[in-house]
Formats: sequence, structure tokens, C-alpha cells
Amino acid sequence: MGILDKHGVLEKNVTLLATFAFLVVTVGGLVQIVPLFYLENTIEDVEGMRPYTPLELAGRDIYLREGCYVCHSQMIRPMRDEVERYGHYSLAAESQYDHPFQWGSKRTGPDLARVGGRYSDEWHVDHLTDPQSVVPESVMPKYGFLSARLIEGDHIQDLLATHRVVGVPYTQEMIDSAASDFAVQADPNKDYDGLLERYGEKVSVRNFDGAPGITEMDALIAYLQMLGTLVDFSTFTPDASR
Repeated sequence: MGILDKHGVLEKNVTLLATFAFLVVTVGGLVQIVPLFYLENTIEDVEGMRPYTPLELAGRDIYLREGCYVCHSQMIRPMRDEVERYGHYSLAAESQYDHPFQWGSKRTGPDLARVGGRYSDEWHVDHLTDPQSVVPESVMPKYGFLSARLIEGDHIQDLLATHRVVGVPYTQEMIDSAASDFAVQADPNKDYDGLLERYGEKVSVRNFDGAPGITEMDALIAYLQMLGTLVDFSTFTPDASR
């Protein structure tokens, strides 16, 4: 029996075809997965990366809750047109503390991987409140209600502790100080030295929405303003050994 005849038998027998297909998929999966168990880390360590501050983490949860990821990706691919428009291509390390990560290619709106510092806080408030007043052709919904929703951060310690369970390197000190760090990041008149000691000098401390109290608008803008700002790409050199 020739090889073509044998192949015909395999194609005509559903049980055999399913068995061989399963074996092929299993072997292919093992080839990809097994080596990962012997690697200490699959993500390149990059200077500057840190976990989200409590306020940024709360803002990220609002970003997810409102479905911002449906229209905005956070993944700049290493293609000339994307790099020239959005900035340096995204690094895996920039998403290592994301659960879930915000990659993707659906861009009803622009990619936000490097949006931090690109616009003022006032611009973000105007844009979130009435997107069409800033970008007339925008189809983005209005999120002005975020300015009216005060958040106390009562459960922020639990949130950090939960993220530590899945691998985010929050220290016990960070968790114990979560409520105070949450409050001081939006109030530059308070003592925020401890916040900077725990999370680094690149943490932005200010009243993000310009209004009294800490609102969901403050948290969301704090999150947006740090995106893509942690790595200094003027000195970054990829690890060629990986």
C-alpha cells in the first residue's frame, strides 16, 4: 500500500483522524510549553518598571470597567508606521504587572501605550467629559459622570493583596500603606515622600481633575498619564541574548 493510500485511510476514518490530530496538537503544545517550566523568567527585566500605585491601579480598574480596551489597544508593534505615530514599540515588560494585559489590535481609537504625558490633565478631563469638543470626529461616549463619583479607597489594600497573589511584587509595606498612598497621590499638599520611596520618583502627584476630593476621573487620568512613561527609551538597549 502506497503512502497516498495510507493517507486516504487516515482521512476516511474519523476515529484515526481525530487520534492523529490530537497527537500532533499535543506534541506541538508540549514543545512550546515544557521549556517554560525550566526558565526562571520569560520576560526581560527592564529598568524603571514598577507595579501600579494604588491610585493608578484603581484607575486601571475603571478603564476596564468602562470597556476602554474595546476601542483602544496598548500594543505598539515594531512596524515603521506604528512607531512613527505612537512611539517606541511595546515591550513585554511593560505589561508584566497587568492582569489582564491590554494588548490587541482593535483601534477604533488610537493606541494608548504611550499616551502618558502626551496631553495635559485638563485635556483629559475635557476629552473624557465631552470627546467631540476636543476631537469632533470622535465616536467615543461621554464619561463626564466620572467627575461626580468620589472614591474613598476603602478596599485598595485588598486589591493590592489580590494582585500580589498572582505575582505582582507588592511588598507588605506597600499593602499596609495603600490607603494613605492612594490619598496623597491626588493631593500635592500632603506628605507624599513615602509614596515616592515605595514607587519611585516618576510617580505623578497632583490633583488630576482639579476638583475637590478623589474622584474616578482622578484615578483614570492618573492611570493614563503613567502609560508608557516608566522606561527611558533614550538609554534602553534590548537584551540580545533573549
